[in-house]
Amino acid sequence: MKAILNELYQHKRLSKSQAKQILIDIASEKYNDAHLASFMTVFMMRPITVEELAGFRDALMELAIKVDLSPFNTIDIVGTGGDGKDTFNISTLTSFIVAGTGQKVAKHGNYSVSSQSGSSDMLASFGYQFTNDENTLKAHLEKANICFLHAPKFHPAMKAVGPTRKALALKTFFNILGPLVNPSTPKNHFLGTFNLEIARLYNYILQEEKSNYGIVHALDGYDEISLTGGFKLFTKKGEQLIQPEDIGQKKIEQSAIFGGNSVADAAKIFKTILDGKGTDAQNNVVLTNAAFALKVVEATKSFETCFEEAKEALFRLKAKACLTKLVQ
Repeated sequence: MKAILNELYQHKRLSKSQAKQILIDIASEKYNDAHLASFMTVFMMRPITVEELAGFRDALMELAIKVDLSPFNTIDIVGTGGDGKDTFNISTLTSFIVAGTGQKVAKHGNYSVSSQSGSSDMLASFGYQFTNDENTLKAHLEKANICFLHAPKFHPAMKAVGPTRKALALKTFFNILGPLVNPSTPKNHFLGTFNLEIARLYNYILQEEKSNYGIVHALDGYDEISLTGGFKLFTKKGEQLIQPEDIGQKKIEQSAIFGGNSVADAAKIFKTILDGKGTDAQNNVVLTNAAFALKVVEATKSFETCFEEAKEALFRLKAKACLTKLVQ
């Protein structure tokens, strides 16, 4: 690792094959915590390249414990995290609303590293038991329209760097990798990124593949559609800049989507929204994200149609029923 770090400190880049091998070695716990922290820090100080990201991704997917959920035509709805905005759990709520419409969701997630509450923190707080058993996950999809894939259960490399990431408490390239390495390889992806450069990297990688995808980045830094301003949307058809008013929404204040100061605070907000008692701002943010996620699966549907489907799932408590069935 010392030789690799010396190369990187001289502003050299890794090839795809080098990046892949390094991550395989990290998973084998060949490096100490100091070297791991130094390696991760390099990619906080300069942009990651497409080759590096693709190599890291290939390694994680090669090493992953895979599950075959292909009969379900699932979608993953996940953000990079690391936007430092401390919102409530928008992508996780969005996942349950989409599941409430009948669409199958294979949500990939992890504990929070740089915010108060990640998707794994949230589900654990409701009593969900993490599993990588394929039959159990299929049963969850059958019963609740959603299953949850807790990253450390599937990715030994992520497990190996968990303590170092937690100690750093900063966004690292593992935040960037997470949304790209769902071990069930879903046919549909609705992904959010904390900056525009990462959104473009995702777009570059995913447009070479067969899956459907939508990638969003809010221009004021959120890794989801926040309605606090405009956002970029990338799909196979191209790139769009969308303002809230373009889709019949009002611009909201950042304070309206604050997630509290603890997992308990975030869980209370989560439950209030799923009970159909969220504020207009909270509801509209999750419904807008859900509508665009549904459009990824069925591109011919209008945003308005998808938004109405999402509303029905939320306010008729179908989304809440999905959570109840999942954690029972």
